[in-house]
Amino acid sequence: MTQALSLRGLFSYASNLLSQIPAALVDSTSAPLPPSDVQPYYPLSGAPSCPLDGPMSCHNSTPIADDSCCFVYPGGRMLLTQFWDQKTHAGGAETDWTLHGLWPDLCDGTYDQFCHMTPQFNNITAVLEHYGQDDLIEFMNRFWLAASGSNSRLWQHEFNKHATCINTLAPACYGELHTPGMEVVDYFTRASALFRMLDTYSALERAGIVPHSRRHYPLVDIQTALEKFSGGRVVLRCTGRRDVLHEAWYVYFVKGSLQSGEFVPAQDLGREGNAGNCAPWVKYLPKIPREDEL
Repeated sequence: MTQALSLRGLFSYASNLLSQIPAALVDSTSAPLPPSDVQPYYPLSGAPSCPLDGPMSCHNSTPIADDSCCFVYPGGRMLLTQFWDQKTHAGGAETDWTLHGLWPDLCDGTYDQFCHMTPQFNNITAVLEHYGQDDLIEFMNRFWLAASGSNSRLWQHEFNKHATCINTLAPACYGELHTPGMEVVDYFTRASALFRMLDTYSALERAGIVPHSRRHYPLVDIQTALEKFSGGRVVLRCTGRRDVLHEAWYVYFVKGSLQSGEFVPAQDLGREGNAGNCAPWVKYLPKIPREDEL
């Protein structure tokens, strides 16, 4: 079973970095562009060309000078964060964990937010539509869901709070071919591709851990299953009395740029990186059917 899961992950990785280039991209700052104004962009194609043997984020022994577009800094500890929310899911998707964000923590586990390395955008959906990313929008509306308010507002928050702190998304890293919004397409394309590799539900199911209304599971069993599956450290967070499983954060370093670099599973959580708050035994509750499914 482990081998099958690994093959699935490899297939997802390949298809998402090269082929998970859904249609094209889109621009948007404050005023949304006309829906008919579609400007095709091949996701990740405008990213800088980086050497294969470059340093890994948070592992350089000397400062990076000339290759700043090929080295994620200072937020080089990347967290792919997922939610298991009883009420937040697409209709019929009782086995879906949902994507919360891709966060660039600092190397010690602390973090910056709302930075100025890349511009902020006020209408993510309009940007993606402008660049023709209909497939990506469809995927995000299934798996990148807001617990309250619109999905687009959540995407706006995630980009402006976190993606603006990722230096390789800076317009200067795209050179003369840059048009506003390319960085938006690349951020959401890469986050979605990484999420596709991390099927949390299946990883837990294969360890005999499935949603149940009354059963409690040892936290160490959940942690072990997910870390064996991903190959790196995972932070778990809970709600209720810290006994209801709610979040899984997969921790990575990046070798190269965010757009085209290799995500390497982290083997440590950093000085302040362990934000886990769960009790030793936790519940993993089933999804609650939406009203339109009853």
